[in-house]
Amino acid sequence: MSGIIGSRLNVKGSGLVAKLGTDGQILTSAGAGLQAAFEDVAGGITWQAVTTGSTLTAVAGNGYPIDTTSNACTITLPASASNGDEIIFTDYARNWATNGIVIDSNGLNYQGDADTFDVEYTTDGQSVQIVYSDATKGWIPISDDVVADVPVSGNQNGIFGFGNSGSFTAVTNLVTNVGVVGTDVSGVGTARVDLAGTQYGTGLGIFGYGNSGSYISLTNLVSNTGVVATDTTGVGTGRAYLAACTYGVDKGIFGYGGSSLSMTNLVSNTGVVATDTTGVGTGRNGLAACEYGDDKGIFGYGETSTEVSMTNLVSNVGVVATDTSGVGTARRELEACSYGYDKGIFGYGNTGSNSSLTNLVSNAGVVASDVTGVGSARKQLAATQYGRDKGIFGYGDTGSIVSLTNLVSNAGVVATDTTGVGSARQQLSACSYN
Repeated sequence: MSGIIGSRLNVKGSGLVAKLGTDGQILTSAGAGLQAAFEDVAGGITWQAVTTGSTLTAVAGNGYPIDTTSNACTITLPASASNGDEIIFTDYARNWATNGIVIDSNGLNYQGDADTFDVEYTTDGQSVQIVYSDATKGWIPISDDVVADVPVSGNQNGIFGFGNSGSFTAVTNLVTNVGVVGTDVSGVGTARVDLAGTQYGTGLGIFGYGNSGSYISLTNLVSNTGVVATDTTGVGTGRAYLAACTYGVDKGIFGYGGSSLSMTNLVSNTGVVATDTTGVGTGRNGLAACEYGDDKGIFGYGETSTEVSMTNLVSNVGVVATDTSGVGTARRELEACSYGYDKGIFGYGNTGSNSSLTNLVSNAGVVASDVTGVGSARKQLAATQYGRDKGIFGYGDTGSIVSLTNLVSNAGVVATDTTGVGSARQQLSACSYN
């Protein structure tokens, strides 16, 4: 520092100016981030090679250029940290708006929130500098290009439940965070078919409505360990052949079904189902729904008097929009789930014959044209998110009742058939939990 003590230091091309004291301490500065820049030099941030993988385990004191040209990246923070620990992430290829980064705080808080939420950054050219404060607030961004962190509702686990195995059943099968389906768990609640399920709250799920011999509106809550609760008295019009999805990060919505209805019922973040909301869009049944864009939802496809491919978007406050012209092959008795944190996929179904084709949903709710099917064509199946950013289609009717599954990668690619586990059945439902 010899020769600049007590002087003004100009950083060429940056527009930043600092005044140094006689001991080299920064006394004043103009230009945001200069103090942090000097502290990084003093603290010895060590920059690593460019990361291109889909996962990264971060170490305190390091800086990471993250290249998401080919895929999103999930970053796991240290499981323990000390006050002042610091990490920097930067968008190497200016591609985070297409494939962002998701930070898993690994048991520690992030800006005061527990790690039941991930934190997503999705702005091209963004850099994120975080420092650990204490157990209360945990990791805090001290520079993130003034882009707020966005909690996303990705759950680790899934659950298939209820359906028709030759007779109505309430059995469930849990799905691990790596997509492995468990053996049958004895059913809880009223056995039924053609119901719907969705995530709500923080890591919780709900099954609702269906046909137990007649249309019903009762619900069964799912805990964050995958335990299904006994029946809750139904609210709203009893019906079957409906769909459900999450919206607003922590709430849910049941919609459509019955004899081509379009009504909806909102689910609060405590699992309370609201009375009927007047329907918007074309009434139909045999449709599917999923989350997209972190906090919004989409209902799509189904049957009026014939198969259709129209969709209806759901805002982050649960408002259903009018019909959007359908894209892809019209069909019914299909399913949908989210993948890649903020996108969705419709798959399989009945076009007049069993199908395995899929249609991806962008993070803006735009449905893509048909993707050639993978796996056994079938109808009356179920689907759910798992592993936070992946999905799984399972069970259904291929001409006979099956228990096979097909995994969906975090890029929306459907895998070939996985041998089924548990009781083969159709007309079931699924949701995620954490």
